[in-house]
Amino acid sequence: MSSIIVIDYGSQYTRLITRRLRELKVYSVISSPETDIAELKEYDPKGFILSGGPQSVYSDSAPDLPKGLLESGLPILAICYGMQLLAKELGGVVSASQHREYGKTELISYGGDLFEGVDGEFVAWMSHGDAVKRPPSGFFTTATTTNTPIAALEDPRRKIYALQFHPEVRHTPKGLHLLENFLNQTDIVRDWTPENIVRTITEDVRALVQEGRVLLAISGGVDSSTLGLLLSRALDKQLFAVFVDHGLLRLGEAREVEEALLALGVNLTVIDARERFLESLKGVSDPEQKRKIIGREFIEIFYQEADRLQKEHGEIEFLAQGTLYPDVIESAGGHGAASIKSHHNVGGLPEDLHFTLIEPFRNLFKDEVRNIATSLGLPDSLRDRHPFPGPGLAIRCIGEVTPERLAILRRVDDIFISCLREFGLYDKTWQALAVLTPVRSVGVMGDDRSYSNLVALRAVSSIDGMTADWSRFPADFLATVSNRIVNSVPEVNRVVYDITSKPPATIEWE
Repeated sequence: MSSIIVIDYGSQYTRLITRRLRELKVYSVISSPETDIAELKEYDPKGFILSGGPQSVYSDSAPDLPKGLLESGLPILAICYGMQLLAKELGGVVSASQHREYGKTELISYGGDLFEGVDGEFVAWMSHGDAVKRPPSGFFTTATTTNTPIAALEDPRRKIYALQFHPEVRHTPKGLHLLENFLNQTDIVRDWTPENIVRTITEDVRALVQEGRVLLAISGGVDSSTLGLLLSRALDKQLFAVFVDHGLLRLGEAREVEEALLALGVNLTVIDARERFLESLKGVSDPEQKRKIIGREFIEIFYQEADRLQKEHGEIEFLAQGTLYPDVIESAGGHGAASIKSHHNVGGLPEDLHFTLIEPFRNLFKDEVRNIATSLGLPDSLRDRHPFPGPGLAIRCIGEVTPERLAILRRVDDIFISCLREFGLYDKTWQALAVLTPVRSVGVMGDDRSYSNLVALRAVSSIDGMTADWSRFPADFLATVSNRIVNSVPEVNRVVYDITSKPPATIEWE
């Protein structure tokens, strides 16, 4: 499948460029500036985008253009730092701006191939201290602002384009149009659709597995559930999906996952390990220790089940994981995802797996997985579920995890999520959760004094979970949730709402 390669210079928006291209039905991957262009042939590149970045092109540690980029003859779009670097390398002049620009800026004038079909006011999102002062030979200026005379450049003969602002962010409302115009200058085929993704993954998995068997751990989240359904369709009884119920899921969640996947024909084994996990967590309050215990118990149970399945059905050669593209990028330290060759180990799996690891979703973002889930017919309740941590409610139950405390937290969580759906807010929220704190407070229940639990509610908006802002819910919604919780859960007499963004806080409390 052909692609557009995004060269990552450390911008906070690099991943967003890739996401925008995929919205335009184009496959895109992120690579490091240290990667030789010749090494990217397997992705059949049809063009390159140079991202922004925090450094000055004159810094001693400033990253350079990838070797072979200019010699490739393919179209190039350079953004922010990428524009400055490209201009400098081609003989232009870059220097510190007298007036730095950060935030929304209106273009005074614009034109050229990249702005074809654009008219009216053009608001752009700027974030730069340096700027191009003199274009390289063969380039002409296509946009200006009050403080930046050269806000865009292009050399139409070589199909090289440059923007000082960020077209990939929503704060540049017409930016997607510019990205689409750049794609029109390439030979890229816009075939990145859920149907084509499913077909490609199916063909690749069948070619790899052939007559072999695949083991898959189902967590109940959208990624593993969707992968289970896709592999079931591709491999039928060659897939062995295992769902370990550790007793730390939301109210009714385990049964919902089991019933949905079995109804869709997935070869699923469910293991009831609730008592085992709760026993292993007895007396433990430290969040990191909880995570390690849960991870250890899960792996032991999973491998025990794998041994049982192999004794009954024969050797299982492959282990499937629902690793996503953001996981791959992060494992590479933010650079070079397109050239990663090392093992990407997530979930605490041991190095000596005894299986060949396959990760069919390693090139996908979560929203793309959800689109695949839709095309495969996964129920909405599973497809649209908010991200949920592997250790489950254990890390939302601050302090010791007990059956009684989990029961309180499940009821609170269920009321919160139900109200979000009732008010039409669930699908507008990236993640929502309830936290049972170890704090108790004085209250009045009826005519009596109470001394009961304090629970915290948290909801955030985000693109990929790397940064997040707290959700601004209407006051009447928050009042409704609070009233229902204290009226329905007698063990709780106080509800607070977390209004901290990430950073400085994390999304989860532990």
